[in-house]
Amino acid sequence: MPAPMQPTQRLYYDDPFLLRFEAAVVAHAGNGGRPSIVLDRSAFYPEAGGQMADAGTLAEIGLVDVQVDDDGCVHHVLPDGGGRETSLAIGARVIGAIDRSRRRTNMALHTGQHLLSRALLECAGAETVSSRLGETTCTIDVVRADDAAGRTIDERTIADAETLANQLVDDDVVVRAYFPDPVELAALPLRRAPKVETQVRVVAIGDFDVSPCGGTHCTRSAQIGLVRVSGVERHKGGTRVVFSSGSRARRELWSHDETLRGLARTLTCGPADVGNALDRLRRDLESTRSALGISRIRHGELLAKELIAAASAAGLAHVVASFPEGGLELLRTVGARIVSTDESRVALLAADVDGGMAIAADRGAKSTFDCGAFIKRAAALGGGRGGGRPDHAEGRLPASVEWPSLVARALAPS
Repeated sequence: MPAPMQPTQRLYYDDPFLLRFEAAVVAHAGNGGRPSIVLDRSAFYPEAGGQMADAGTLAEIGLVDVQVDDDGCVHHVLPDGGGRETSLAIGARVIGAIDRSRRRTNMALHTGQHLLSRALLECAGAETVSSRLGETTCTIDVVRADDAAGRTIDERTIADAETLANQLVDDDVVVRAYFPDPVELAALPLRRAPKVETQVRVVAIGDFDVSPCGGTHCTRSAQIGLVRVSGVERHKGGTRVVFSSGSRARRELWSHDETLRGLARTLTCGPADVGNALDRLRRDLESTRSALGISRIRHGELLAKELIAAASAAGLAHVVASFPEGGLELLRTVGARIVSTDESRVALLAADVDGGMAIAADRGAKSTFDCGAFIKRAAALGGGRGGGRPDHAEGRLPASVEWPSLVARALAPS
């Protein structure tokens, strides 16, 4: 049985800004069904602890993933097919190059997460139970003693935690990542217990936060740039905080700023006045809707009066009519007005709508007409759908249907 490989030496432990390195190939392996290369040392960060893996190239071959196995060997995963691993002979010296943008983004996100986790503990008494630094979204899941009562962390407290985290960013304190000896480790005020028993790596952000962590981090807090909370929600009995930091936070804020400025141009006001402009528009809209509602009622009453007069002059018990616009809202208004004015009448109405025709049937209190049965029959004859109660029913037909003719067919004895 072959002896296990030695763990890969992690170069990023000593220098998170190292983006190019030379190493020796020690094995060809596999990971997740793809070929992988194991080196004697590597500056690539493998996915772990909620942090995404680095991206980059190995001997100018683009890596599709970087993972670590239970023995501590880092697998530089190659694309499927092509036998690229055969060009990387065991013992060969190769150059690894790390994607700078992704590394710096991950450093800022991870260090920002530590800051925000400590700030949430300080301001809300909320302990971090898990975190995830995803491709598009970063989250921190926290729990508090009050969570059992279903209480959420209020917006003011979240804002206080965000402010506290950014104060540390502005203070530009030293971020130290190191391996303390057992005696020193026992004396440290760790925010959480380490997940390993030996070789515990610690990340200390000044005197503010000390946590066990194996990820890549900034070396000073100002390198984070800023920390921004974008959402808070209940999650599994606790609270999930959605956040961003560094270049990702800047991109999000720039995108929001662009949207805000676009609204300001549309509303012909300054960005700071968009809220007031929208409030004025909302008030104007409510007033317009109220006036439109009154106009529709009056319009419906006039239509109902004209239709009743025409039906009476023709000696008809049923009022049959179709309108070129208005939709179901108009049919409901006119139908209700007709049957309330003359309780013995039946209103069979239709109106054009987008891509079809809305239909409705109403009966007065003294009528025994079955509106639901009529609409079902009319829908079946006209290739549509519909139904309802005996006193009121609605449906929809294709736009090509000629309503008065269909009504006559639907009312005809079976």
